[in-house]
Amino acid sequence: MPEHKENQPRSGSRRNFLKVSGAALGGVVVGGVVGAVLNNSLTKPKEQPPAATPEEQPPAADFNQALMYFNQEQFRITEAAVERIFPKDELGPGAIELGAAYYIDHQLANQWGINARDYMMGPFFKGEMTQGEYPSIKRHELFSMGLDALKGFSMKKYNKPFTELADNEKDEVLKSFEAGKDVILSNGDTTASFFKMLRSLTLEGAYSDPLYGGNKNMLGWKMRNYPGNQMSYLNIIDKPDFVKIEPKSLHEHMTH
Repeated sequence: MPEHKENQPRSGSRRNFLKVSGAALGGVVVGGVVGAVLNNSLTKPKEQPPAATPEEQPPAADFNQALMYFNQEQFRITEAAVERIFPKDELGPGAIELGAAYYIDHQLANQWGINARDYMMGPFFKGEMTQGEYPSIKRHELFSMGLDALKGFSMKKYNKPFTELADNEKDEVLKSFEAGKDVILSNGDTTASFFKMLRSLTLEGAYSDPLYGGNKNMLGWKMRNYPGNQMSYLNIIDKPDFVKIEPKSLHEHMTH
């Protein structure tokens, strides 16, 4: 008989820097592309190479995933940034442990990252609030510009790389980027557009199906008691109380 949940998790903010919304939950991520990520996920992990020196090792745990878009420096900066947006605390793991940076890497490397389904022919005019965005550059280009800006602004303000800043210093840099006032990207855009993308991708990486590279071991779902991709709810649909279910990933429904 399914286990009945006695107390719902508290819905208060678990983040000092940004409030994390449960609306980011979902089995299928908007804009996610299954193709190359799916192939990569089903590929048997390669034999591990000899241990790298400390300078060469990425800070995250081994996810048996290869980087598809980032170089090592970009990956390190991304991990440092997403962990401040979704930090580890007493309620659960942070973005690094969940693999959010791997998720972002995979998205930028695929069709979503190159705006494959977007109309991108000029001339470009700023639309109304109800018209959405009309991008003149690809998403992966915007993200790379944002990482370069993080690197440059950190050196200018603190004389240290972003990855070496204290947590409060990283927060100050990210707040400046969110406001979009102190730094301009190399294409003339403000950093607010980059920060918006960074935050959105961080939440997607924490809560999307593990098929896409993030939400390792479905820990993001487990924090929310989200069931993931169940085949059926017939055995509990008539239950009057909340029923806690062990989550399932899309991986479990695929033929091998």
